This record gives sequence, structure tokens and C-alpha cells, in this order.
Amino acid sequence: MIERIETGSAPSSAPINDAVRAGKHLWLVAIAEDPVTGEIVGGGIEAQARRCIGNLDIALKAAGGSLRNLVMVQIFLVDGADAAGMNAVYREFFTEQPYPVRATVVVKELLAKGLKIEITATAVLD
Repeated sequence: MIERIETGSAPSSAPINDAVRAGKHLWLVAIAEDPVTGEIVGGGIEAQARRCIGNLDIALKAAGGSLRNLVMVQIFLVDGADAAGMNAVYREFFTEQPYPVRATVVVKELLAKGLKIEITATAVLD
């Protein structure tokens, strides 16, 4: 059975959930959308990466987990030159081994105007 995890931070412009759970597994998606205003955050890749990871954290907490439960992270960047800034922010949140397995992909564009990053992730909850 699939359960929607309600966090209030799913992008309002699309028919999607930001997290669903099936048993102990949780699938998540996060963009750099402010969960209060619904606006894409400005300030460059660092601010957007922090907001994305912050939105993942909100969803994980709503499901009873934390960032430590992540097993796989996929990061989509519009500009490969943003990888260094994104990695610096990533290191702020993921400081202990084992790190989640990670793939980073550069894409031509993301659907929301001004969006520099999108993250999908998989977690296993206790």
C-alpha cells in the first residue's frame, strides 16, 4: 500500500507528491521552493541546494525519519559549474559515513522558471 506523506512543501503547480511511503521505503522529490511562500528561492545554487535538502528533511521528519535514512540521492543541475557550490552545501548536511549513494546529472532545464537544482531521493525507515 502506498501512503502519501503530507508535508505541505510539494510544488503547488504540479499534480505530484513530495513524498510517498510503501512499507519501510520512502521516495522523495525536492525543489528549491519555499514551503511557506511557494516561491522558488533566489540567491544562487547554495541557497537553492540548502532549500532542496531542507525540503527533503521536512518530508523525512513528517514520515518519522531523518536525512540519515537516505540511501540514494539523485541531483539534477541546470549548470555543471554549480557542482562545486552544491557539493559545499551537501557537505554541510551529510557529515557522517555512510553517505547516501549519489548521482549528479546536468540537464538542459528544469520545469520551474529560475530553478537551478532538483533532488530525488530514496530512504529506508526503521
